[in-house]
Amino acid sequence: MDALASLLEGPRARGAFLMCSLLEPPWSLHIQDEAPLTVVSMVRGDAWIMMGKNAPRQVCEGDVAIFRGPDHYTVADEPTTAPQIYIHPGNVTKTADGEVLCETLSLGVRQWGTAADGATMMVTGTYESAGAASQRLLRALPPVIVLQRGDFDTRILDILVDEAVKDEPAQGVLLDRLLDMVLIAALRAWFARNDAPAWYHAYSDPLVGKALRLLQHNPAHGWTVAGLAEAVGVSRAALARRFTDLVGEPPMAFLTEWRLALAADLLAESDATIESIARQVGYGSAFALSTAFKRHFGVSPRDHRQGATSAELSSAG
Repeated sequence: MDALASLLEGPRARGAFLMCSLLEPPWSLHIQDEAPLTVVSMVRGDAWIMMGKNAPRQVCEGDVAIFRGPDHYTVADEPTTAPQIYIHPGNVTKTADGEVLCETLSLGVRQWGTAADGATMMVTGTYESAGAASQRLLRALPPVIVLQRGDFDTRILDILVDEAVKDEPAQGVLLDRLLDMVLIAALRAWFARNDAPAWYHAYSDPLVGKALRLLQHNPAHGWTVAGLAEAVGVSRAALARRFTDLVGEPPMAFLTEWRLALAADLLAESDATIESIARQVGYGSAFALSTAFKRHFGVSPRDHRQGATSAELSSAG
C-alpha cells in the first residue's frame, strides 16, 4: 500500500447527501451543517467562497471545491451578497428567520433551488459522518481546497453530475461510489501538487517508510518499538525519534489508530464477529477491542456496526 492509498483508504460514502442546486442571482448560502467532508462541483456559472477571516475565493465553472468540516462557510454569487438560505445539520434548509425551505425549494429528484433554469448550477456531495480511517485524511486537509477543471480527470465527475438527478434502483449506492471516486481523483491531484503534510512524505523515507508498511500490512502482529526497529535495522531510540519526527506521532500510537480504523471498516463492511475482527487487527479479545474502540470513537463496536448498517439500508432505498 503506497502513501496515498493509505491516506485515501478511509473515504467511503454510506448514504451520502447528494443534491443539484439551481440558483438565480443574487443568491447566498450559509452552510453550517458541520459535515466532516463536502465536495462541490460548479457545473454552470461561478461562485465565491467566504470562510472565516480568509479572503473570498472564487470558484469558476468546471471547478471543484472540497470543504473540511466542521467550520461554517458561505457560498454566494458575489462576496457582498448577504446569506439568504441557511443549511443546518441534516441538510435542513431554512431562511434567516427559521422558516423551513426544504419543500418550498424542491425542483425534482435531488434538485432544489430558486429557479429551474438558474444561471448557477452546482452539485454537492456531503459525507455526513467521517469514515473510521478518514481521520488522518481530515487532519491532512486545509479547511477548503479548490481544484480547477484542468487539474484532474473529470470524466467521473461528469458521470456523477449526470446520475445525480436520476431515480433508478440502487441509485443511492451508485452515487455513493461515484462520489468516492470523484473525491479520490481530486485529492490525488491535490496531493500531487506537493501540498501534502510533512508526515505524508515519511513513506519515502527508507527507514520510516518501511516501518509504516510493516505496521499497515501486518496489524495483527504483536509489534513493539524494539521489534519494529529490529525489522528495519536500526536502534529502538533512532526509530522512535525519526518516526515521531516524520509521522508526527510515535510508532505505537500510529499502530493503535490504524488497528482501530481497520476494525471500524471491518465492522461496517463484513458480518465477521467482533472476536474475529479483534484478532485480525491485533487485539487479543473482543473485550480488549471494545474497550479501545469505545475510548477512541466514543461508541461501542456493536453500535458502530448498527449505525453503518442503517446508513447502507437508507442509501439502498
